[in-house]
Amino acid sequence: MQAMQYAVTLPADYDMAIVHRRVAVNGHRTDDLPGLGLKAYLVRERGRDGSPVNQYAPFYLWHTAEGMADFLGGAGFRGLSADFGRPAVRHWLGTAFRTGPAADATPRTATRTLRPLTAGADPGEEIARAAGALGDAPGLHSAAVALDPDRWEIAVFELWADGPPAPRPDTFRVLHLSRPGFHLLPAEA
Repeated sequence: MQAMQYAVTLPADYDMAIVHRRVAVNGHRTDDLPGLGLKAYLVRERGRDGSPVNQYAPFYLWHTAEGMADFLGGAGFRGLSADFGRPAVRHWLGTAFRTGPAADATPRTATRTLRPLTAGADPGEEIARAAGALGDAPGLHSAAVALDPDRWEIAVFELWADGPPAPRPDTFRVLHLSRPGFHLLPAEA
């Protein structure tokens, strides 16, 4: 499993209705994308839910690396790059995935928690700890833990039917969820 996210930060006065329309018109195009487990079309809007920026920041879980490579070399990403500039793409090795009690609901909110590993931390232990902390909170749609071995950072991505039980610093609204290979994502043992 591979996790991936890029962010397009937009001007403070940018009309975010443009992004909403773009997702409404084009979001379905990833509903059957080969290799894709899920794509959450995420936005943050300046002044809403504590966000300091306007941002389009979709999150992906891929069940095949080939699907991710095809997407990055394909027409959809080319179109985004042509309209907004080619963004840096963060990617992580997916280490754990869990569905929550609200897996059948449509998620409305996503959260991302990034935690750097200290120099003396054991990556395996930290990954296991993060995976063990994936809860079954009411409203949790699904959650993933991933590792960036370049930055030695653990990322936890969570999708929520409404919102997380406690505020989180990186909170996004979900405009659309594509989940063609959701059932192929490796369930936590």
